[in-house]
Amino acid sequence: MHSSIQIQSEPLDPWSIQRELVSGQTGSGALVSFVGLMRDFNQGDAVLGMELEHYPGMTEKALERILEEAGRRWRLDGVRVVHRIGALHPGDPIVLVCVTSAHRGEAFAACEFVIDYLKTRAPFWKKELTPAGERWVEARESDARAERRWGSGSTEDEGLPATRRAGAEKGL
Repeated sequence: MHSSIQIQSEPLDPWSIQRELVSGQTGSGALVSFVGLMRDFNQGDAVLGMELEHYPGMTEKALERILEEAGRRWRLDGVRVVHRIGALHPGDPIVLVCVTSAHRGEAFAACEFVIDYLKTRAPFWKKELTPAGERWVEARESDARAERRWGSGSTEDEGLPATRRAGAEKGL
């Protein structure tokens, strides 16, 4: 399985990244992707913009563990994750997860697994700009539920959710 991770402040182009992933993969029968977009609302409030931060080095290692776990669970040809950091505006793509496999079922499952684990295990922090001011975005119980449905796997170490909460409390 070929996998790659990229964290960038530049805008991302989901279409070109998908074309690059499938280039030369003639054995792949499926490409499944997820693009997370910035919304202009959250918790019933308007959101004018967002600042995304990460912990360099730690973030990449967490994402690598997630992709390795996906590779153990499903027969995959390739996985690519591109995540934005920095200033974002409503409608901007935030994250792209692409998975290729010989069969669609494995590609769909692995793509969903990667984004579910990314939401709870990767150390990213979101600060929203609302008409009332700035606020840090707390972890959602719905994301934790989505992660739990996959059962425990070998990525169940390091306590990253606690790290994410501690960082948000410290304003990181």
